[in-house]
Amino acid sequence: MHIYFSGIGGAGLSGLALVAQKAGYKVSGSDKQDSRTIEYLKQHGITDIHIGQDREAIAAVHDAEPIDWFVYTAAVSIENPNAPELAFCREQNIKTSKRDEILNQILADKKLKLIAIAGTHGKSTTTALVIWLFTQLKLPIGYNVGAKLAFEADVFASGAEYFVYECDEFDRNFLAFEPYLSVISGVSWDHHEVFPTREDYQAAFREFIDQSQHTILWEEDRDYLGLGEAGRLSPQKTDNATINNIALKGRYTRMDAWLAVQSVHKVTGAPVEDLLTAVGKFPGLQRRMEQLAPNLYTDYAHTVEKIRGAMSVALEMAAETNQKLVVVYEPLHNRRQHYIMNDYKDCFNGAEQVYWIPSYLAREDPNQRIIPPAELITRLDDPSIAVPAEMGADLKRTIESHLAKGDLVVAMSGGGGGSLDEWLRKEFVA
Repeated sequence: MHIYFSGIGGAGLSGLALVAQKAGYKVSGSDKQDSRTIEYLKQHGITDIHIGQDREAIAAVHDAEPIDWFVYTAAVSIENPNAPELAFCREQNIKTSKRDEILNQILADKKLKLIAIAGTHGKSTTTALVIWLFTQLKLPIGYNVGAKLAFEADVFASGAEYFVYECDEFDRNFLAFEPYLSVISGVSWDHHEVFPTREDYQAAFREFIDQSQHTILWEEDRDYLGLGEAGRLSPQKTDNATINNIALKGRYTRMDAWLAVQSVHKVTGAPVEDLLTAVGKFPGLQRRMEQLAPNLYTDYAHTVEKIRGAMSVALEMAAETNQKLVVVYEPLHNRRQHYIMNDYKDCFNGAEQVYWIPSYLAREDPNQRIIPPAELITRLDDPSIAVPAEMGADLKRTIESHLAKGDLVVAMSGGGGGSLDEWLRKEFVA
């Protein structure tokens, strides 16, 4: 089967494309812009990728080897329901779907049990931690996670019984699955363009849990979702003293690790004590407090909860070395800012200085006013710690000055191509 991925450079589809290739399918695709992810895919054998999403390019691919299944990101249909590639596939009667349907097909073809990690925040880290524990137990798995791992793991190992999936709620993607085990890393209202009210968001998570054979989650989230004492739930206590003894930095990272330990224990029966030892050696994943240069780090934090998680790690790091913490922050989506700007409050507390750059724009509502950094800064409890900034030579000199003084600089951004993260890699990574 020939699968064509439109938006193949995105966090959701890039990993799935690698899984499909390793599972034995022919894979090709396109993206509107080149990126480090595109280069990574090419290095790993997916070379038939076109930059630009036009009719002529996909027609040429189809002529060379007929496309059986066209998989597209939500952004494609949101930005243009009649996108050229999509229109071509409809005319040619090529099967089209979003990523959920093709993944379900792979799971069915390969007879895999799904371990689905969902939640507003902590999904990628928890998923990576579960994958790490399977590798430490030397058990084969398949997986798809929206970040690159800092360790080697086969995305689709022969003999796997389980598939570990970062199961995103955006566009209600997670409702397409019926997991063997679901893990909820934390729930707070997000993706407001998909879930107009908090109640809509909660209802979707309840439906997802109802579709799962078993669910591991925090007691607070069980109560927040109004789930009661259902027998298929394994609620965890956040005040469990063992969590603080896990050998990882950051309270929220240790909480993710606890969920991962409980999940792998549930499906493998491996002793919790052994798993706690193994999880403390977790080497991390890209863009989760990833070091780019001495004292310069990048993190995917782009919601208030994610920022708090990144800050908990960064403050522990700074305290260990007696450094001042400096944050460079790029919000993800102007649309999101209209909903969360009043929640920023104390999320950057502990930072010596915050440089706040304009929001990364994608999947935006053209009718919404773009909120500038200066206005968002006023929503902090202490606006004096933050100043507006722009990517460019001045910001580069500012970061260099902080690094020269020995400060710890952490960039927080959620975007892809053209984001703060990508700019930093071009400017500071040799």
